[in-house]
Amino acid sequence: MSTDPQADTAAAENPATPEAEPSAAAEAEADPAADTDRTGPDGSGTAEPAGAEDGAGPAAVHGEAGEGGPGAEPPVSGRGGEGESPAGPETETETGSGADGGADADAGAGPEGTAEPAAEAPATPALSEAQAELAAQRIERERIARRKAEREAPVAAGAKLSGKAADLLAAVRAVEGGAKPSSVYFDDAPAAPRKAPVAPPAPRPAAPAAVAASVPSADTVEGVRAVLARGGAPEALAGPAAAALGEDAAGQLTENPWRLLSLPAVRPTQADGFARALLGAEAGPGDERRTTVLVGWLLAQAGLKGHTALEAPVLEKALAQYGVPDPAEALELAIAEGSVLVFHEPLGPPVAENAADAEDAEDAEQPVRVLVGLEGAAMAEESLADGLARLAAGTFDASEDWERAAGSAPSPSASELIRAVAGHGLITHTGGEAARAEPVALAAAARELGLRVCLAAHAPGGGPDRVTVAGLLSGAEGPGRDTDGQFALDLLVVLDAPQLDVETAAALVESVPDGARLVLSGDPGVLGSAGAGRVFADVLAARTCPQLVSRTPDPGPLGELVSGVGIGELNQVDAPGKEVVIVPVKDAGEAVHRAVQLVAESVPRAFGIPADSVQVITPGHGGSAGTRALNAALKERLNPGPGRFGGFDPGDRVVHVPSAGRALPARVVSADAEGLHLERAGARIVVAKELVESQVRHGWAVTAHQAVGTRWPAVVVVLPGDAAQALSRDWVYTAFGRGERHLSVVHGVDQALPHAVAEVPAKPRTTRLTGLLTALATAGAQPG
Repeated sequence: MSTDPQADTAAAENPATPEAEPSAAAEAEADPAADTDRTGPDGSGTAEPAGAEDGAGPAAVHGEAGEGGPGAEPPVSGRGGEGESPAGPETETETGSGADGGADADAGAGPEGTAEPAAEAPATPALSEAQAELAAQRIERERIARRKAEREAPVAAGAKLSGKAADLLAAVRAVEGGAKPSSVYFDDAPAAPRKAPVAPPAPRPAAPAAVAASVPSADTVEGVRAVLARGGAPEALAGPAAAALGEDAAGQLTENPWRLLSLPAVRPTQADGFARALLGAEAGPGDERRTTVLVGWLLAQAGLKGHTALEAPVLEKALAQYGVPDPAEALELAIAEGSVLVFHEPLGPPVAENAADAEDAEDAEQPVRVLVGLEGAAMAEESLADGLARLAAGTFDASEDWERAAGSAPSPSASELIRAVAGHGLITHTGGEAARAEPVALAAAARELGLRVCLAAHAPGGGPDRVTVAGLLSGAEGPGRDTDGQFALDLLVVLDAPQLDVETAAALVESVPDGARLVLSGDPGVLGSAGAGRVFADVLAARTCPQLVSRTPDPGPLGELVSGVGIGELNQVDAPGKEVVIVPVKDAGEAVHRAVQLVAESVPRAFGIPADSVQVITPGHGGSAGTRALNAALKERLNPGPGRFGGFDPGDRVVHVPSAGRALPARVVSADAEGLHLERAGARIVVAKELVESQVRHGWAVTAHQAVGTRWPAVVVVLPGDAAQALSRDWVYTAFGRGERHLSVVHGVDQALPHAVAEVPAKPRTTRLTGLLTALATAGAQPG
């Protein structure tokens, strides 16, 4: 690794200045915080409604927390861990607020992260790409639910469970009917997995048609506007509130003002002020209406940070931090009302209290952890576990044709993968960038054997035979579906499996037909999914299917450097061809200057790589060396212009974020009354003008989360001094691994970089999938 003070070929990682709230000691123990930043394309995270800072918001009008009130909203810490509040940090760095590739959660968030109140949703005749995709997935999930209901007998509340999704629905119906919470809410041993029959070939029907999103009526919006005015809340929130709560939104807000928390931009302190204005003295911190809504809101915030559930003590601590006088009672009430579900997850074998009881298994107590979650995430995990167990139970005879295909594979690891897939329905495959060739070789071999094969990746590109996971689910790409609505294929290979969130994975697995094979392949060292869950890691931890580990190392100095980071070592590597260059800087201003110099001059001159093929990566969007500052400087140097199309000019490199977790590189072509015209992978797309501000940003500089799944000939990683708290091993591993031929590191964090690599692992996520898969495998192995 060489040091080039002249920035001849250097790069550096530049984190945005963390803008987190001050850490609270009570929350610092462990936040179920995710390891991804859930900001929109412009980097704005969960923001306050317009007027919150200048006194227009409900909290500002009525005080953050007056005496005897529910208490000020507790600040949050920037690091996650077990036991910390689910209300995570409000930062603009990746490590603080979720997946930066995700769509902006705040209605009307502008490119500078200023959240404006969302205006009343206009009725549009045509759906955007994101709306069409979400609608298609919603239709598919409904079809899956109907199919499961037809396949499994109804489950009565309180009975021994067999179908997990029906299980949860029965529990909800029980509490809605006034029944006392019982064991129906807790985990039960899953039924044995079904044997997978061989699916016959089927025709390819068209993808499900998208349906238009419902738009609240003018009367509904006007009614909500009147309620908001009485409570001192911005009237511009009327449209989003009506859309979120439905036609009876005004009545719901009047009866329970805390339902305002249904809007992503609203915080509990603001909802408290709104409630005090409407209810007066009745609006106490222990009000059952408040505590029930607050439980759901905390779980929703945890979901934004990657968790599918929270431990009950963690949730109770978070409730206490928001001023709830009796958190345990509040949680019990929310469970009794069916707004949340509770599960007991076994922790190891039963333990006897004393030696005398050790001989009597019935007297031994099963150690458990109590988890609480929302119904949507719970059903997704149950459905996913059931689908994976179904595929894993499939039996296949490895014919001589498979053995011949394995013998002619391009590498020993590819041969092992082909042999494993020959006899099993579910396989996991792990490895670095070089190992991606192995599932590609598998797909080619399976096609030679006459199987219908689909190779799906997280990001577009990589070859004509690959589709994106989002395109496959929406029906825009891939083999289509059979008459039962399932994929018309025999083998599905998913690359970038760590990017699968639980909702996407559930829809994907449920669409794989019986008798087909599924291979989940990816690098476990990269950053996790933008959405809730840690699907790939959970499947690996469960060990309920064959696991293939590639023995193909990543080549060259870059491969050696990244491999060392993966095991917690930041090694100095020999780079005779300047494959890796370190550029030390003193401050953020110098970091931006050096990064622009590298992209525009040094890397093109030294390696013959055009500036358009050099990607800058930095930890966050904000700050003096975040993506906004870097993009402004790079645009001025590479494509100066007035930004006459909403801040964009023809030729600008941009990132299009049609939905959460998808950051698609594109280039601006033109603009007209329809919207902004982009060129992406040779295809033209149009982003409606009302969506440009929230879905499109400049793309010369991106965050590591936005870069996952994509590689460039050269990468410049910017790390100014204020990036130290944003760094972690998985972040560095991901960012450093995006370069194919060259990596420059603009280095201003001193010892924080080796410290992050050695001692700052990925933030934990609380999920249930590993336990569910283990229980299903155990139940399937039991006789009878």
